[in-house]
Amino acid sequence: MALRMWASSTANALRISCGAKAPLSPAFSLSRCFSSVLDGLKYASSHEWVKHEGPVATVGITDHAQGHLGEVVFVELPEPGGSVSKGGSFGAVESVKATSDVNCPISGEIVEVNSKLTEAPGLINSSPYEEGWMIKVKPSSPSELDSLMGPKEYTKFCEEEDASH
Repeated sequence: MALRMWASSTANALRISCGAKAPLSPAFSLSRCFSSVLDGLKYASSHEWVKHEGPVATVGITDHAQGHLGEVVFVELPEPGGSVSKGGSFGAVESVKATSDVNCPISGEIVEVNSKLTEAPGLINSSPYEEGWMIKVKPSSPSELDSLMGPKEYTKFCEEEDASH
């Protein structure tokens, strides 16, 4: 694990191309720019993830996205009670490299925001799928989840996107 973290931070610091595989030993190789893609999540082509559990869907940005952004220094989040539309912007992430809008992969009512990100925006870098979640939404149309990518499709999408840059 420590080797993977070292390799990831080294690759980011050196801006190594994400398309190549870098074998470290015959039994261990790193690929996909060291990004993790988790089972059980749905992914948008704008690099947000959704975890739908019961009446609520949790939304954040992917490990792939945070890796390309670099160190996150500020997060702008909406107020609970507002609504979001599929594909519409609900906030922004500012990194040392750029500021990027964050789009919602589903429509619905915002029921909670991750207020920890105000004080610790770096949680998006260190824990994009756990502590770095951004908003929780009560979906108005859960069938919108069907149009999102699964882990395998998203992994392929990222590899193709990185290869074209």
